[in-house]
Amino acid sequence: MKTFVLDTNVLLHDPHALYRFEKNLIVIPITVIEEIDKFKKDMNETGRNARHVSRLLDNLRTTGSLSTGVDLESGGVLRVEVYEEQCIKSLPPGLHSEKGDNRILGVAMDLKQKAGEGPVILVSKDTNLRIKADAIGLVAEDYESDKVEIEELYTGSVELPMSAEQVDRFHGQGWLDGVKSLLPNQFVTLYDEANHNHTGIGRYDEAKERVIPLKKTGKDGIWSISPRNREQSFAIDLLLDDSIKLVTLVGKAGTGKTLLAIAAGLHKVAEENVYNRLLVSRPVFPMGKDIGFLPGDIEEKLAPWMQPIFDNVELLLSGHEAEKRHSKGYKELVAMGIMEIEPLTYIRGRSIPNQFMIVDEAQNLTPHEIKTIITRAGEGTKVVLTGDPYQIDNPYVDASSNGLTYLVERLKGLKISGHVTMMKGERSELAELAANLL
Repeated sequence: MKTFVLDTNVLLHDPHALYRFEKNLIVIPITVIEEIDKFKKDMNETGRNARHVSRLLDNLRTTGSLSTGVDLESGGVLRVEVYEEQCIKSLPPGLHSEKGDNRILGVAMDLKQKAGEGPVILVSKDTNLRIKADAIGLVAEDYESDKVEIEELYTGSVELPMSAEQVDRFHGQGWLDGVKSLLPNQFVTLYDEANHNHTGIGRYDEAKERVIPLKKTGKDGIWSISPRNREQSFAIDLLLDDSIKLVTLVGKAGTGKTLLAIAAGLHKVAEENVYNRLLVSRPVFPMGKDIGFLPGDIEEKLAPWMQPIFDNVELLLSGHEAEKRHSKGYKELVAMGIMEIEPLTYIRGRSIPNQFMIVDEAQNLTPHEIKTIITRAGEGTKVVLTGDPYQIDNPYVDASSNGLTYLVERLKGLKISGHVTMMKGERSELAELAANLL
């Protein structure tokens, strides 16, 4: 049996981590309980998770003594370690007992010295705590139950070699049968094995079991925006398909993720009247953090966070023939009820029916926060999430454990979802060089 010592941030990240360690011993230092108590009044995701952990532990308390150990449904045993003052003596003199992290290290070290042959593993999402643990001879791991290997992340597209006749047939009849081992809504580049310049691009339609061509946007594109590369064409195809209710767009800065999503949303709301409103949001990092510390009214408070959204909307309005002659900017769209721009802070508890909803910078969200957002979608709502897994501000998620990459992998086999990984930057030559070289 292994012994896992859990840090506070693991439980605040995922309250159900208590049940993720199978038939092993899970030890929670009393310091962790005290630190969780500090967060219980917060009205954000961390506060909700703190309260959830407390309820779970309180329920377990009724089944036995937490100090001696209680059995879990997973087959493991949970124990709260209360004798930390004795444990701290197991640490080198430089690690002082007044720090919570050091007391957690002390518990793990004391257990290691008493455990005999059974391995003791400290589990923490705090990089520095893992480094300190390694320095004193402890095994330390990140909490990885919801991690996805970023190098193996589903790209949403595949290239398939074909004969010249098959490529010609695809262009001639408008579809191609007999293509197997593809996922729903996966994009396909068909290329002639003898001539790689002889190609065709389409999307796999699972219902018809065939590759179908991409949607045409016309010479004017959508809101003056036309695709500049293959991945942008893939993205527009998903964004304009009303049968696909969830779209994820992943890519580095400058690939056009947010711009294309907003353009498609405006097109669907203002021109086709498919949705009642375009709702554009992004985390006021971290999700749920109170915006009251910024000066001014709510609009002035949000301006620094939402400015990238405003910039994209203004660019679209300036290039759209029907709008640029008289539009006063995004504020007019908001006043007309066509568009709403807001933070994710107060989304819990809402129901959002028949809207085109865009969540920008979704890589800063945890898997649980992503679930919170998507479960708000009411009847007829389409949800688009965009982000760059390599530009993360949240200290407790990374390229592999953030909610956006987790969502891509979990939903890649569903017919109502689609994904595109966008590789080529189109913002400017300078922006592309910076994204690739710096």
